[in-house]
Amino acid sequence: MATDFGIEILAQDGLARRGRLATPHGIVETPTFMPVATFGAVRGISAAELAEAGAQILLSNTYHLHERPGEETVEALGGLHGFTGWSGPWLTDSGGFQVTSLSDRAKIDEQGVTFTSPLDGQRRTLTPESAIRIQERLGSDIAMVLDECIPIGDADDGRTEPRALERAVERTLRWAERSQKARRKASQAVFAIVQGGASERLRRQSADATAQLDFEGYAHGGLGLGETREERRGAIATANSSLPRDRPRYLMGLGRPIDLLDGVAAGVDLFDCVVPTRNGRHGLVYSSQGTLHLRNAGFARDDRAIDPHCACPACQNHSRGYLRHLIKIGEALGPRLAALHNLTYYLKLLERARSAIEAGRFEALHREIEEIDARQR
Repeated sequence: MATDFGIEILAQDGLARRGRLATPHGIVETPTFMPVATFGAVRGISAAELAEAGAQILLSNTYHLHERPGEETVEALGGLHGFTGWSGPWLTDSGGFQVTSLSDRAKIDEQGVTFTSPLDGQRRTLTPESAIRIQERLGSDIAMVLDECIPIGDADDGRTEPRALERAVERTLRWAERSQKARRKASQAVFAIVQGGASERLRRQSADATAQLDFEGYAHGGLGLGETREERRGAIATANSSLPRDRPRYLMGLGRPIDLLDGVAAGVDLFDCVVPTRNGRHGLVYSSQGTLHLRNAGFARDDRAIDPHCACPACQNHSRGYLRHLIKIGEALGPRLAALHNLTYYLKLLERARSAIEAGRFEALHREIEEIDARQR
């Protein structure tokens, strides 16, 4: 087990948990959102701005850093902390999703994933062992195991061939066992990943078996890829019921504000997604009044802030009309400010969730965000 790592549950409201996660590079108050810094940076946003927005922990991608600049370079420049200037905790994804998504370039077998690099055309293989070795050299606080992620479907309703999901669950478990044996760095926590598509049966099977391997934390993988909201909520709740209460839980790659609060309601502690920054760069922003599409002509002379309750630089200093103008003309400042606003919104939303859990009123916050989400449909 990793040293200087662990979660303390401070309060609970239903299944929603308010915790404090200790890592070698600082404390993380949970539940929280992890901004995605794929190549070691959140596009266009500095480490100081992320900290000001309320970020506590960042996520980077093993596959992309392995491709460029290489883990040797990152290690030589002080690991992710020295290389990037973000001195707080880092989580690195294994890169398995990115590699396996290269469906026309990748071959998956028991050894790992062999793929043709889109960067230089060379054939490379990512194995459970090499994914751990790379992440140890990157120096993240939390490393993810390599898993097999296939397109979503419910193994019980015929949308995905049942045996394909079962094989992915079984292989992910074997790869997790190999990852556990390969680790050498006592200061780095490793999280295993629960798979199983939208099938509650397979999710329970995966969670039961994975929990026996005694990792420092557990993640829900392979969701947000086509299942319904109800299927996703059921899959997460079922898996969480089999995972140890004293370990952090992480929902990978989702999503919208309501997705985050659905996860919190089921007992999830950590979240990440490219949605807030990607949507912001395209002029779609989140607010307490709902989602706004700043490219729409109706905002051309709107002198209001994106959100009157937000203290981010975009809301404090600029109008919706000005931000629309910047985005429409392709001025880099506009997408950057919109992305920073969205990150601030997500981080503050989970700060509100922490307070609501402590006060025993999380259900009211969940309902509020659900109503905002329903108005957008």
